Amino acid sequence: MGQSNNVTEFVFLGLTQDLEGQKALFVIFLLIYLMTMVGNLLIVVTVLVSPSLASPMYFFLAYLSLMDAAYSTAISPKLIIDLFRCHKTISFSACMGQLFLEHLFGGVEVFLLVALAYDRYVAICKPLHYIVIMNRQVCVLLLVAAGVGGFVHSLVQLLFVFSLPFCGPNIIDHFFCDIHPLLELACTDTYFVGFTVVANGGTICMGIFIVLLVSYGVIMNSLKTHSQEGRRKALSTCSSHITVVVLFFVPCIFQYARPVSNFPVDKSLAVVYTVVTPMLNPLIYTLRNSEMKHAVKKLWHKKCTIDRMSMCHPC
Repeated sequence: MGQSNNVTEFVFLGLTQDLEGQKALFVIFLLIYLMTMVGNLLIVVTVLVSPSLASPMYFFLAYLSLMDAAYSTAISPKLIIDLFRCHKTISFSACMGQLFLEHLFGGVEVFLLVALAYDRYVAICKPLHYIVIMNRQVCVLLLVAAGVGGFVHSLVQLLFVFSLPFCGPNIIDHFFCDIHPLLELACTDTYFVGFTVVANGGTICMGIFIVLLVSYGVIMNSLKTHSQEGRRKALSTCSSHITVVVLFFVPCIFQYARPVSNFPVDKSLAVVYTVVTPMLNPLIYTLRNSEMKHAVKKLWHKKCTIDRMSMCHPC
């Protein structure tokens, strides 16, 4: 625990104090969380069992969906349970755990989006060398790099916050443990820590967002030499990736690439990238990708056939 620390728990103010509003949000967020888990895990299962989805792009998409499910689970269940509670508390250690997990899964997702962009660049700009460049070793290496990048980013965030003294008050005007609200409660000057947080989270968000935009710009520019059918397919895939990138990065840049301060709009923005975006990602990927749609339909048809056969031939 942080030095001279006599805070053993934190109290969340949550999204609203209105009881009716809390009941409505409980239903909405529970439905969103269930859709998030079903949608993302369906993508993971579909990629695992479909031979037609054996390319590296779907390998990364499956892990991205897994990260979305894990990221959502680090925040949503606690948020949903708290909407039924008058006193929304979290222990100091659980708060630090939530802070670590959300930045770990979010960090891995950020680096996976880079791997996806690189995969699309090779597939569209160097199609003849695609199988050689994006071999299994390279895919595993990119996956490990994403995991290490997310872990290091999260560990740095945690160590800085963990070393701060918290001696009261312990009320967080938020619905989960995050850097900025916690820095406001520390009973010491947090300028250096705040600067480090911006340098860590903000630089990663801004830097990777620019890299992704430039890489997709290069990809789009190279499509001029492709056939109309090839252009259409590549545009469909890339536009879905760009949509996910914008949905994820714009709120994150606003949140982490600025001096430490808390605005009333922060909680609403946090709902977008912690609750809504993980649900939208599988929808975007399945609706904009014909191969994924076909594989999901095939999987569903196979399940229905097995169910019908088991009903017709009971043991």
